[in-house]
Amino acid sequence: MSRIGREPITVPAGVEVSVSEHNHITVKGPKGTLERDLVPQMKIDVDAGVIHVSRPDDTKENRSLHGLTRTLVDNMVVGVTTGFSKTLEIVGVGYKAAKVGKTVQLYLGHSLLANGTPQAQYCITEPEGITLEVSDKTVPITITVKGIDKQAVGQMAAVIRSKRPPEPYHGKGVKYADERIRRKAGKTGK
Repeated sequence: MSRIGREPITVPAGVEVSVSEHNHITVKGPKGTLERDLVPQMKIDVDAGVIHVSRPDDTKENRSLHGLTRTLVDNMVVGVTTGFSKTLEIVGVGYKAAKVGKTVQLYLGHSLLANGTPQAQYCITEPEGITLEVSDKTVPITITVKGIDKQAVGQMAAVIRSKRPPEPYHGKGVKYADERIRRKAGKTGK
């Protein structure tokens, strides 16, 4: 048995879980509602505030899907109760971020307009279900991505990071708050 797959999921108070045909699962909680189609082979039982995921047989495919299905259901339950967040840090001289309405403007380079003001190189709009928060501190500037869908939060954070990944010589760029950058020594003269 899968160690992850066989663990039961406890449904907290205030959360409703329903499973319909073809393993279409709906989880409603205080923060919102999530729906997902899971693989039809897995059997999902909801009874008395506990969810059990079981597999029909021990084929290699079903063993690999067992733990995955249980983790996806658990992430849905955690998402509608507490939510998920990822924090990014912007490190570099002249790098800035500003939130205007539902858009975050990232200034990640040295390009200036004719009047000397920085040009917004990237404008990222909040998708539905995701909120972006920019810190007021100056060093390091942090952007927090929050939402109830773990996959959407991670994807949004990866999109922001991809605009200027951290470089290994000076460490400038956009990085995750818990990310460690392996630094390289620069070239030395004779």
